[in-house]
Amino acid sequence: MMELSRIGLGTVKFGRNQGVKYPTEFELPSDKVILELLQTAKELGINLLDTAPAYGTSEERLGKLLKDRDSWIICTKAGEEFENGKSYYDFSAKSITKSIERSLQRLKTNYLDIVLVHSNGEDKKIIEEDRVFETLEKLKQKGDIRSFGMSTKTVEGGKLTVDQADVVMVTYNPTYTEEKSVIEYAKQKNKKVFIKKALASGHEQDIQKAMQFIFNVAGVTSVILGTLSPAHLRFDVKCAEQALKEISY
Repeated sequence: MMELSRIGLGTVKFGRNQGVKYPTEFELPSDKVILELLQTAKELGINLLDTAPAYGTSEERLGKLLKDRDSWIICTKAGEEFENGKSYYDFSAKSITKSIERSLQRLKTNYLDIVLVHSNGEDKKIIEEDRVFETLEKLKQKGDIRSFGMSTKTVEGGKLTVDQADVVMVTYNPTYTEEKSVIEYAKQKNKKVFIKKALASGHEQDIQKAMQFIFNVAGVTSVILGTLSPAHLRFDVKCAEQALKEISY
């Protein structure tokens, strides 16, 4: 896999505007808006795109609009579905396998760079009882996916993911630091760490402060940020670059 950019573009807003926790409502973007954003991301050196079946039509829209698939690292998810304004979860081998097949079709690709289990909060149960990483390992051996992990919600689940998978996605920002030990543990084990909710779903206004806070923890691979504004994306990347210049480790 090519080297991951330190900022990844989150694509929830490409396909879903129901049941999201952003401070303001928004309309789903036109193809033109998405194409402009993807072009801006590319110019800024961003190569990581984060999507999921639970993000409404996000996967389909990326599949339709990405003309240069191999220059992007696509991270999608499995386990959560969002229909009729509600989420439901299924971590069975059958459901996860079917979800991956559907993501390949939607994204118009023959491989997925990264697949994360979209946890409902029962991380330990999903790993130990549903044995979800065994399912993903089989799909990795088959060549459908290149690496896998979990978007976790607990410290215990985060550490189990580090032990058994390639990537862990955790929440970390200036107002929520409970999962810091997972980042530190992943660093020890040389595993990748993605940060979600870096700006507290849009509620953190001081982006420079947030970027410095997050990147000051050794072990953070990439921070996923969602926006529909090229200007916001440019500013976010500028803040991240400044923060990376000033890190103390």
